[in-house]
Amino acid sequence: MLNAMAGRVQPRRIGRRTVLQLLGSTGLAFVSIPILGRDALAADDLLVFDWAGYDVPELHQDYIKKYGASPTIALFGDDEEAYLKVSGGYEVDLVHPTSYAIARYRDGGLLKPIDTSRLSNWPDVMPQLANRPGMSTDGNQWLVPCGWGYNSVLYRSDMVEIEEESWGLLFDERYAGRLSVAGEMDGTVIPAAMTLGIPDPFNMSDDELAQVADLLRKQRALNRFYWTDPTEIEQAIASGEVVAAYTWAASASTLKSQGIPVKYMTPKEGVLGWIDGFIMLKDGPGKEQNAYDYIDAWLAPETGQWMIENYGYAHSNAKAFTMVSQERLDEIGIPSTDEVLSKGVFLQEMDPQVRQKYIEMFEAVKAGQ
Repeated sequence: MLNAMAGRVQPRRIGRRTVLQLLGSTGLAFVSIPILGRDALAADDLLVFDWAGYDVPELHQDYIKKYGASPTIALFGDDEEAYLKVSGGYEVDLVHPTSYAIARYRDGGLLKPIDTSRLSNWPDVMPQLANRPGMSTDGNQWLVPCGWGYNSVLYRSDMVEIEEESWGLLFDERYAGRLSVAGEMDGTVIPAAMTLGIPDPFNMSDDELAQVADLLRKQRALNRFYWTDPTEIEQAIASGEVVAAYTWAASASTLKSQGIPVKYMTPKEGVLGWIDGFIMLKDGPGKEQNAYDYIDAWLAPETGQWMIENYGYAHSNAKAFTMVSQERLDEIGIPSTDEVLSKGVFLQEMDPQVRQKYIEMFEAVKAGQ
């Protein structure tokens, strides 16, 4: 769990990916994190379902100023957990998924469109984010983007020699046994497709998927381990056990702060981007105006400044970047938002059957098949 009050915190996306597994050992499916000092009325007026680490008051200060307290915030472990709970009847007003995960909510009739005219900070949201595929259809805005960032290759600059920055480093036989990729499908299969130059990594033909499978089998022989915990891969890179790996941007910032000579790559094929934001449930039990005020608080430039400076994640409000030092932007690997957004391959919606094929293929590769 993040200690958001202790200076500059490097967040662990373990909170977004594996908190459910950690809670499973205690028999809990999800947890509600109370904000000390809130009153029952403010809590009951809005129910938010969110990632661990996004429940801190610094990320919705304008809401607290208006209502005197935070809403009820329950936490989920990953996008699948969130969807299964909501589609199974768990009643909330707002959910904070990754953008590629919203199709099932929308197509299942669970959402109501968000009226962006009711958001005072909407004009400052970067259109490169707001207009991504799936976020708006037929004139309806289904997701309001808030946080974003990218994942790439992190390597030891004192131990690795490269001629050009490319995802191909993760398949370089010179570093056999000292490479590492993620145990999650999206973070390994999609970059492999990018390495092969496949035009649409999110809708591959059977032949293209077979090519990716062959490349990942070769990579498996070079792989030190498939990592699932950012701390695990950070320690391996720090010790030199691993010299190059797919990581989240926060790991690069963490290792640099420890004085480890690392470089976070901008591959020629593009970085792997992600966006998250809020969707509004059609039958939420709370007050609609509270929901709009909460989203608007998240969109405030001050919220974005705090997120960038403390978490190392980017924010959707363009004004937030003008409030952060260039040194910090360089440190988190986003010296120019236009450069990252134009070169990034952002995770996007996939046909459920296609996605299942990807998962089955990757699990077979990991199992040595």
